[in-house]
Amino acid sequence: MSRLRTRNLAVEAPTNTTSSHPAATDPNDANGKQELSDVRLPSALVGRIVAISQSGVPLVDFPGNTSGELLCARSLVPITATEAGCEVALIFEDGDAAKPIVVGLLQKPGSTPVSTRTVRLDEESLVLSAKKDVVIQCGKASITLTSAGKVLIRGAYLLSRSSGVNRIKGGSVQIN
Repeated sequence: MSRLRTRNLAVEAPTNTTSSHPAATDPNDANGKQELSDVRLPSALVGRIVAISQSGVPLVDFPGNTSGELLCARSLVPITATEAGCEVALIFEDGDAAKPIVVGLLQKPGSTPVSTRTVRLDEESLVLSAKKDVVIQCGKASITLTSAGKVLIRGAYLLSRSSGVNRIKGGSVQIN
């Protein structure tokens, strides 16, 4: 069986002005050995969403932005106007500082986002929960569950069918 030679790559983090090229080292050379802590990998940069354009594109700024302008960024996560001012993790397409990509929103330790939803699915049930309301909507039809215990069913046409007993039970029942 033939023995394969391997090469280790030492990659430096891209700078804002030039792209870096990996430098190959041969582990079989006496001088070519590197410690893992000596290897620099491309990393994410922390920036900030300054504004959202009218078309919904996030405009970001980050340390090292020498252009003096806000840059349009693409995003891997949904971003709305409420995220303006938030810190984000940025990477750069082809190491180009003019092409930022938002890879995530940074969370403050111990904070819970306002829009937290709980969804649990197993083989037997689906549980949706929220603090205020759960709404299932399709066109003009909706079912709303409120935290006060109300169940609201709305629609242009409502049909209730049962192969067994169809029971309406309550403290009082109003029809029309």
